[in-house]
Amino acid sequence: MTEVTPLDPHVFGEGSPCFGCSPTHPIGFHLRCEKHVDGDARSVRATFTPRDDLQGPPGIMHGGLVMALADELAAWTVIGLVERFGFTAQATSKLSRPVRIGAPVSGVGVIESQSSRIVRVKVELRQSAEPQLAAEFTGEFTFALLDEASAERLLGTKLPEAWRRFARTP
Repeated sequence: MTEVTPLDPHVFGEGSPCFGCSPTHPIGFHLRCEKHVDGDARSVRATFTPRDDLQGPPGIMHGGLVMALADELAAWTVIGLVERFGFTAQATSKLSRPVRIGAPVSGVGVIESQSSRIVRVKVELRQSAEPQLAAEFTGEFTFALLDEASAERLLGTKLPEAWRRFARTP
């Protein structure tokens, strides 16, 4: 039996500026993720329906925004399964078919490998409104897990209080 746990979009504090997950971002994705655990199988999943304002070519989600959606799901995979935040260090992707506007996209993120400083995540996005046009995206993301001091150097400011518990221990 699969145990499903919604991940709190406010985990980084009310008013988080994140384009991907902030519930209050004026034009963001407002992505909601869930942790799925079935024995040893662990994943983070989300469903997202692309809006008209996310188009590149008519009727198709802008490719860069598809990548941003996958990156956000990968980041939440690190948060949900490793309980750390990471900064995207590398990404590779293949978009076999475009993501269409208005049809739900199902995404799954899994940890491929991890060490104390690096987490590699595989993400798959699928959209099957019309089987012959089904969107298929696969991506691999590498996240650097930073300690509080390193994160502050990268950000150029103090790490927000709500983020500190997700920093890597030096």
